[in-house]
Amino acid sequence: MNRRENLKLLFTGSLASGFLLTHCSPKDKAEDYSPKIIGGTPGGRTEEEILRDQKLLSETFFTEQERKKLDILVDIIMPADSESGSATEAGVPDFIEFMMKDYPGYQTPMRGGLMWLDNYSNDTYGRTFLELSNKERMEVIDLIAWPDKASPDLKGPVMFFNMLRNLTATGYFTTEIGFKYLGYQGNIPNAWDGVPDEVLKKHGLEYPEKYNSVYLKVEERGTIAQWDDEGNLIG
Repeated sequence: MNRRENLKLLFTGSLASGFLLTHCSPKDKAEDYSPKIIGGTPGGRTEEEILRDQKLLSETFFTEQERKKLDILVDIIMPADSESGSATEAGVPDFIEFMMKDYPGYQTPMRGGLMWLDNYSNDTYGRTFLELSNKERMEVIDLIAWPDKASPDLKGPVMFFNMLRNLTATGYFTTEIGFKYLGYQGNIPNAWDGVPDEVLKKHGLEYPEKYNSVYLKVEERGTIAQWDDEGNLIG
């Protein structure tokens, strides 16, 4: 089982238990698609919450170099495969950018972890993390990606990578790409094409053949029926 499958299983378990971050992406928060309900607030958000979101979205936490490292790291955690796109394709770095401002407690361990990557890379390879080869980067990540195997003196970097992995999985599996990968359908309208034949037969019933082409047109389910003055369906 590969890393992506492990994350998928962990995340579906989290969905069942309710233990996951439920923040939407910065793009989603910037635009309000919710219906306007008289007497309430759009989407259940107050004016103060909307203004706060807009303020956070106007700020930038990661530096250009930090953002480049973040892009590499999230794609190591959630790479593209034959079924779906990578974390960067899903917009996960934007989600993490927002979370750094939405929950400031993430800022110090995140920035500290990104700095550690450069410090360790310089000490070991004589180059920054961004300058390393893919093989060398994975050698660094392998030191902190497996808590049970990590050296005790790497406790801080391990906690950083655990946090980053959790944020990446949450960000990824709350996007359209992630939903499709999980096979999650959500609340979608069903196409009613009548009572199944086996149920009708069980009760000794059937649809008159002459009405099937009139009543059971799924492609016209959004069309309002028209009736004549005698109560007959038109069309």
